[in-house]
Amino acid sequence: MRVVVYGAGAIGGLIAGLLHAAGTEVVAIARGAHLDAIRSGGLRVMLPEGAATYRLPAAGHPDEVDFTPDDVVLLAMKSQHTTDALLALRAAAGDLPVVCAQNGVDNERAALRLFSRVYGMCVMCPASHTTPGVVVGNGTPHRGILDVGRYASGTDELAGALAGALTAAGFVSEPRPDIMRWKYRKLVMNVANAAEALCGPLDRDSELARRARAEAEDVFAAAGLDVATADEDRQRRGDLVRLRPVEGQRREGGSSWQSLKRGTGDIEADHLNGEVVLLGRLHGVATPVNALLAAKAADAALHRRPPGETSEAALLQELSAAD
Repeated sequence: MRVVVYGAGAIGGLIAGLLHAAGTEVVAIARGAHLDAIRSGGLRVMLPEGAATYRLPAAGHPDEVDFTPDDVVLLAMKSQHTTDALLALRAAAGDLPVVCAQNGVDNERAALRLFSRVYGMCVMCPASHTTPGVVVGNGTPHRGILDVGRYASGTDELAGALAGALTAAGFVSEPRPDIMRWKYRKLVMNVANAAEALCGPLDRDSELARRARAEAEDVFAAAGLDVATADEDRQRRGDLVRLRPVEGQRREGGSSWQSLKRGTGDIEADHLNGEVVLLGRLHGVATPVNALLAAKAADAALHRRPPGETSEAALLQELSAAD
């Protein structure tokens, strides 16, 4: 099995580097200055215990990869880039197994339109990427939890083989037949990403974030979705992954915060908060907090404003004025 990591940023880069270090054949697909840095100097993976640089094959587009029937493609780009990535992948590779190691719950459905074997991966992994050629993993003793299963349900030999390779690379990974239950639970947590990006990491557990999560819970219940419970999630996480500084620096913020920090021009809020808004509209549940967070995050990304420029008080006041 060769793993083609399509989107070798924070999560994808950490997975690619550590799989490579553990002996799994890997190809990374990256872009821009990050790709240039990997090609010229290797992929630098920084962990609490130390750092290492890995020389691994890197491409800028799927059509630069010589795909084989033994390949499995792990998607790790942000959800707003999935559609274009899937079309490029199909044109270059044909029908190969695709694993969605992404936040949100719609990537798998999009992939299944084009590929016959699709897998969901629930990513619980503290990783960062703000410097070209460098990814940082703050998790210890394990780097993250990366459970995987067939979409829409079930497991198979490939899911088991991938889980085994990830476990050997320092992650915790199990095949799960109900993987989407866990991805919906992760989405409940991820709706706070926009609040963190807009208001700063200290506001992740603020009133704004709590209200966004409550809306998600209400919407999922109204939609009749089977969602892993918060207790199940706590038991799965346990003490498997603890946050530790890397070279004395603590992790500053999550994936959406990093998008604003890097000034990418886009952000995944429409596929996180926006998923809650969509389901709310379909099932008659009001979602003003998630709608506001999605709109504000998209505007901040479009105008390349840095993270933390908005106050929680201002957003709460805007919500109150709209009631």
